[in-house]
Amino acid sequence: MEAKASARYVRVSPQKARLVIDLIRGKKINDAIARLAFTKKAVAKEIDKILKSAIANAENTKKMDVDNLYVKKAYVDQGPTMKRIHAKAMGRANVIRRRNSHITIVLDEK
Repeated sequence: MEAKASARYVRVSPQKARLVIDLIRGKKINDAIARLAFTKKAVAKEIDKILKSAIANAENTKKMDVDNLYVKKAYVDQGPTMKRIHAKAMGRANVIRRRNSHITIVLDEK
């Protein structure tokens, strides 16, 4: 039985979020929370929130034992990209892409 939590439209690029998600994939939840607490990346706070939400889902809705949980799947998908225009010299323009992510964490019991 699996418990799942996800956050959509997180304002961080998927490439940056995947660096942090790779740290917790396959780990027990206590180890995953400790790793996120000492990670300096800004997205680690968001991923910590999602992980704690998945733990609460497992405990309250699925009636799973919290001590036996581990991160079965953790992945980041790309969301929509906001495009903004930045004026440049001689009438030209640059496009600034502000990327979004959809982060999903799935927990399971060992």
